[in-house]
Amino acid sequence: MSISYKPITGVWEITMGCNLRCKHCGSSCENPLADELSTKEALKLCDDLAEIGFQWLTLSGGEPTTRKDWDIIAKRLNDNGIIPNMITNGWLINDEIAKRAKAAGVNTVAISLDGLEKTHDYIRREGSYARIMKAIDVLVDNGVNCSIITTVNKMNLSELPQMYELLSGKGIYGWQFQLGLPMGNMAKNNELVAEPRHVDDVINFAYEAMLKGGIDIQLADCMGYFNQKEIETRKKSNFSNEYNWNGCGAGKYVLGILNNGDIVGCTSIRDREFIEGNIKVTPIKEIWNDPNKFTWNRNITKEMLSGTCKKCLYGNRCHGGCGNTRLTMEGTVYGQNKYCSYHLAVKKAEEQFENINDMDLLLSKAEKFAKSNNHQLTEILLSKALSIDPENETTLSLYGFTAFMLENYHDAMAVNKKLLEKNSQNAYANKGYGLSIARLGMVDEGISYLRKAIDITHKKYLDPFFDMAVILYENGRIKEALNALEEGRSVSEDFKASSEVFYNQLKEVLA
Repeated sequence: MSISYKPITGVWEITMGCNLRCKHCGSSCENPLADELSTKEALKLCDDLAEIGFQWLTLSGGEPTTRKDWDIIAKRLNDNGIIPNMITNGWLINDEIAKRAKAAGVNTVAISLDGLEKTHDYIRREGSYARIMKAIDVLVDNGVNCSIITTVNKMNLSELPQMYELLSGKGIYGWQFQLGLPMGNMAKNNELVAEPRHVDDVINFAYEAMLKGGIDIQLADCMGYFNQKEIETRKKSNFSNEYNWNGCGAGKYVLGILNNGDIVGCTSIRDREFIEGNIKVTPIKEIWNDPNKFTWNRNITKEMLSGTCKKCLYGNRCHGGCGNTRLTMEGTVYGQNKYCSYHLAVKKAEEQFENINDMDLLLSKAEKFAKSNNHQLTEILLSKALSIDPENETTLSLYGFTAFMLENYHDAMAVNKKLLEKNSQNAYANKGYGLSIARLGMVDEGISYLRKAIDITHKKYLDPFFDMAVILYENGRIKEALNALEEGRSVSEDFKASSEVFYNQLKEVLA
C-alpha cells in the first residue's frame, strides 16, 4: 500500500549571503551565490508551495534580511495562505525591518542567541549580542512575535539558566534548543560540539524552564527522545496531551529548499546525494509526489539502522530520530543515534550488567524484567546470556518472546527457527515463529505455524487462537479472525472470558 505524504512545514534558505561568520554555521554561509532564485522564480515557488498544501514556511539563510526582497517573498507566502516565519541573526533588525516583517504577515521572527555576551560574540561576531538585545525590543514593540533559537554547545550549556533569567523579562514568545553538530564551520571548531550525555542536561533544563512558565520552551527535532521530561516539555509546547514524536519528518511532512532551488528533505542534509531535484527544472509538486524521491527517509525501517537503534523498543516509531544527527555523527543516515536520551539510558544499563557473567543470575534478572514488561533490559541480559551459552533453550525461548515484544521480528524469527530445528514439536516455538513471520508479511505461512502449535497440544494451548485472530484482524480478514476466536471459545470458558472484549470488537466491525 502506497503512502501519501502531505507537506506541512519547511525551511527555505533564501540566500547563502550572511553578514556574520559564525563558528558553528552548518552551511558555512558567506556570500550570496550566482544561481540563487530570482524574485520572479521565488514568487512562482510561493504559489506552487500553496498548491501542494504547505501551512508554515520558515525563511532562513545565510541571513535572510541581507536579501532585499525577503519581505516580498514572505508576503507572497502569506497571500497564499502559508504562514511565514523567519530565522535571523538579528544584526540588521531595526524599526524599519520590524515594520516590513509585520506588513508582510511574518508570524514569528526567531533570533539566534548562543550564550551570554562573551560566549555569543565569540561564536558569532563582536557586538552581535548587544544588537540582539535591541532587536528583541524592537520586534516586541512593533507587535512581532519574537522567539530565540539556541544552538547548544559546550561553551553555552552552563549559561542556559542565566539566559532564562535574561529572556524571561523580554517578552519572548518561545525559546528553542537544538544541537550544534560538526558540519560546515562547526567541523572546524569540533571542541565546541556537545557530547551525547549533554542531551539529558538540556532536557532537564528545558523541563525546569517549562515548569517556571513565561516562555514557550521548544525542543528541536534533534533533541530527544522518549525521556519523560522531554515528553512533558513537548506536550506543553504542542498545547496537547499527546507526544507526537514519530521520527524525522524530512520528505514526509517537512521540506527543505536551498538557495538555488534545489529540493531536499531537510536543509541540514544537503549533500548532493540527498538533493531530490531543482524547481527550475521540475515543478515542486512533481518532486514531492514522486515515489522515488526522499526514499532515504520515506522507506526507512528499523532493520536498516545499526546499534541500539536497530533493537530499540521505539525503533519502528522513531527510526533513529534526527537523520542529520545520524549522518553527521555516524557517516550514514542509517547509523544509530547516540545523541538520544533513551540510547543513553540503555547504554548505562549495559554498563551496570557488564560484570555479570553468571548464567543463573542473568536469567533470573531477565525473567524479572520480562515480568515487569521491561523488554529492553531483558534483551540486554539475554543477549549476554546467549553470548555465554548460545544453545540454552530457556534463554532462546525467552529471547524469542522478548525480541517479538521489541518488534525485532527478524531476531524473533531466527531464535524460534533455531528452537524448531532442535524440536519441531515445540508448541511455543511454533507460535513464536508463526507470529514473527506473519508480522514480516508471510501471513498465511505464519497462521499455519500457529495452527500447528494448537494441533500439537490437542487444543490445550489456546494462546495461538488469540494471536491468529490478531494477525488476521491486522490484515483486514475480520471474518476469519472472528472464526479463530470462536473456535477457541468453544473449547474453554477461561479463553471465552479472556477474549470477550476483542470478540465483541470484531463483531461490531462486521455488524
